[in-house]
Amino acid sequence: MIYLVLFFMGLLQGLTEFLPVSSSGHLVLLSQIFNVEESLFLSVLLHIATLLSIVVVFYKDIWQLIRHPFSQKTISLVLATIPTCVIVLIILPLVKSSFGGALLPYCFLLSALLLFVTEILSKRKVGSGISNKTAVIMGIAQGFAVFPGISRSGTTISAGFLAGGDKKEVTKFSFLMSIPIILLSMIMEIYEIFTGSVSLDFPPFAIVISFLVAFISGIFAIKFMMKLTEKGFKWFSIYLLLLGITTFFVI
Repeated sequence: MIYLVLFFMGLLQGLTEFLPVSSSGHLVLLSQIFNVEESLFLSVLLHIATLLSIVVVFYKDIWQLIRHPFSQKTISLVLATIPTCVIVLIILPLVKSSFGGALLPYCFLLSALLLFVTEILSKRKVGSGISNKTAVIMGIAQGFAVFPGISRSGTTISAGFLAGGDKKEVTKFSFLMSIPIILLSMIMEIYEIFTGSVSLDFPPFAIVISFLVAFISGIFAIKFMMKLTEKGFKWFSIYLLLLGITTFFVI
């Protein structure tokens, strides 16, 4: 049974990290349904898996950022990361308490509403590239998207597009700006592991399966999302609406 649970946790992490449906929200919901306690060790490994997915898909863009550390895109990433970190540090106690699941249905519904509004407005405007203003707005949106049930990718893409950015460019930038945040999340979780008593409660082979599934499904989700951007988020909005309503009866 635990092998199947970890398989689905890896699949959910890989797919929902990049699709606009909230990976943390799905993992909290899955944990509640199967009564699985949160594992920091597993969380770190799954974050590494999804980070590697981004590196594989966007290795050319990442290499350019490394080669040109003072380019406009690098500056935009820094401008996006700063407000995210500030907001997260301020609301961190509230975020930690939200992982109990009490806010989960409302956050799913909020994500559904945001995607629905973006879907409507996307038919009325044409975006441009990523300006510094767009980067900051996306960074602010990313800061508030740390609550389980609020999609990070959906929120940042919607915020970037509503701020005037081109959908395709905003989507790619959304994935790139997740790299420093995933790294910082990993560092915080690793710190908690070494400062607390953490035991490995899952079979090692089950963890390997979960890692590989998250990595492979993450690559698929990123490529799928890049193609899907042009078609809109209507079906994801409907999915989150139904999921939010259902979660009221599960949590």
